Amino acid sequence: MPAVSPAHTHAADLADFVAASPSSYHAAEEVARRLEEAGFIRLDETAEWPAQAGGRFVVVRDGAAIAWAVPADAAATTPVHVLGAHTDSPGFKLKPKPTTGSRGWLQAAVEVYGGPLLNSWLDRELRLAGRLALADGRIVLAATGPLLRLPQLAIHLDRGVNDGLALDKQTGTQPVWGLGDAESADILAELAASAGVDAADIRGFDAVVADAARGAVFGKDDAFFASGRLDDLASVHAGVIALIEAASTADGTIPVLAAFDHEELGSQSRSGAAGPFLEDVLVRVHASLGADASDQRRAFAASWHLSSDVGHSVHPNYPHRHDPVVQPVLGSGPILKINANQRYATDAVGSAAWAGWCETAGIRSQEFVSNNAVPCGSTIGPITATRLGIRTVDVGIPILSMHSARELAGVSDLYDLSRVARAFFAG
Repeated sequence: MPAVSPAHTHAADLADFVAASPSSYHAAEEVARRLEEAGFIRLDETAEWPAQAGGRFVVVRDGAAIAWAVPADAAATTPVHVLGAHTDSPGFKLKPKPTTGSRGWLQAAVEVYGGPLLNSWLDRELRLAGRLALADGRIVLAATGPLLRLPQLAIHLDRGVNDGLALDKQTGTQPVWGLGDAESADILAELAASAGVDAADIRGFDAVVADAARGAVFGKDDAFFASGRLDDLASVHAGVIALIEAASTADGTIPVLAAFDHEELGSQSRSGAAGPFLEDVLVRVHASLGADASDQRRAFAASWHLSSDVGHSVHPNYPHRHDPVVQPVLGSGPILKINANQRYATDAVGSAAWAGWCETAGIRSQEFVSNNAVPCGSTIGPITATRLGIRTVDVGIPILSMHSARELAGVSDLYDLSRVARAFFAG
């Protein structure tokens, strides 16, 4: 049996990470759990924070987590190197009255979250996951095993389906989860049971649907990795690995992992990149180092933000959808994302810095730019740059099937992203 490469070990660990993170709330908790195991101290935002110099810390706000390591000699103007990513993915979220049914089938009432590829959710086993707010004030995480499915209409009943499938977002996206009468069933009871609580105690819930299949390595030379939620748990996971490795050697900069929620909705929330979470944390960190308002701005001016999110690999069946010259492909390294209209925040200075971090890490890099006739997406990079004034570079890994229930990445790219993140954290 051939030796297992570091890249394949990384992919196996990513599969564990995704399995433990079916919702943004689970992802934030998994980030905190892993970091606490590595010696980080979890902080409460409502409490007074301890002295920061020489410490490692993590804080969770809803479905977001921010973690950092402060060098022992850090001062009021020590800059930060922030790796930004996001914990949410496109899909479906339970509506307020989630238990429905029709003609002997039990169904779940869901609302489309973000911009998923709707057809990719058909005919696969799905799980339900999220947080429950209970009558006694507790907030608990809950996640079922395989429970739901969106069954496609048989071709015998829709002979033209292969000429074009268009799902109605209301009538075509309500999954089945059992048989019986909806009046006597409760899908929240299924979710509550998975957390060991009584459904009668639920006062509020935020629950999403997630693919139940585990991430898998496959293809020639095991080059591919397929999984749900690679957008953007691939970056969150790489950041956790890199921060743990960098924490003990941080010198001259404060490495920070910022895993935000709600990127798929535009980031405008208390736990999103457009909200105050990152600034709240950084202000408190520098205040503990003796910083005043001027020191804080000086620190920001010397800082960097590496906004890491997935980008498009050239698709072999649809090459005309991509730029005719700049065509990144799986397995050839992470990508530098560029857009003339500031949909990405990368500029010449950031490009040069990225090249330096990649050289330090010993990895290849590719560029990504959109076809002029195809609208370009965006991510948290321009948002954070606008909010805090920190110089920002937008990067990521190339994938296929973006926003599918199950996306496709290159095993080596996943590992290389963590390597360059480590170089970035080192300054």
